[in-house]
Amino acid sequence: MNKKELDPTSSPWAPFGVQLRRSREARGLTQAQLARLIGCDPSHVSLVELSHRPPSMNFAMKADEVLETGGTLMLMYWQHKHTALVPGFPEYANYEAKAAEIRMFEIGVIPGLLQTREYATALEAGHVRQGGATQAQAEERVSFLLTRQQCLDRTPPPLVHAVLDESCLRRIIGGRDLMVAQFLLLEELAQRPNIAIQVAPFSLGENVPFMRMVFLLTMPDRKVLGYSENEHRGFLDRDADAVLPVVRGYDRLQIEAMNQADSLAMIRSARRDLEWMST
Repeated sequence: MNKKELDPTSSPWAPFGVQLRRSREARGLTQAQLARLIGCDPSHVSLVELSHRPPSMNFAMKADEVLETGGTLMLMYWQHKHTALVPGFPEYANYEAKAAEIRMFEIGVIPGLLQTREYATALEAGHVRQGGATQAQAEERVSFLLTRQQCLDRTPPPLVHAVLDESCLRRIIGGRDLMVAQFLLLEELAQRPNIAIQVAPFSLGENVPFMRMVFLLTMPDRKVLGYSENEHRGFLDRDADAVLPVVRGYDRLQIEAMNQADSLAMIRSARRDLEWMST
């Protein structure tokens, strides 16, 4: 049977169709077999692959589950529907889903990949109250975040290293009970062999090399990408010369920050303080 070549530039949904076919063929499935597992007609799979029909959110979600893509198809779906997201961020998230290593530094808030749903929802509720987002946009952002978090459970999982400025622990988001649950999640995630969490304490003062959030992705081919944001948009940097100083700064930060054992002790102490206050 002749297989029609796919052109990823032919339409806005064409990249999704190309990725769907690649993922399906990597699993050794025919269109009919995939359709059976998803619960749709084989012609629907064909039409989506050829970008003659846009996928639904449910289709993308089920295809991700069946093909075990680590959420790649849902991320591509949201990238096309990204009206509520900071410009530039969907492109970063697409690379994040495939990265072999993810390094993060955050100030003020827990990094998204490590947030509970309730913590993320509380953050977005604040944006809605301040007029920075509509309720629909807030819900879209939370859904997008939960899709991103699927990369932590893919096989093999990425190596994740997160350095949290101490302000991430001291800023109460959504109330004491919600923060207790968030701290418990951090403690749980830190037990995974592929995840390391450190805290950069206030005592580091001017020795913290970054005064803004910084993400670094190491891709399977060992290329390193950098990502940062201002209030209006995100910036994905692929230039090795530009990213190298950020990598060096992050290496210094890992050395200066508390080790994981002491960092977890600080997180547990913060949680117990809140539990005591609640009691």
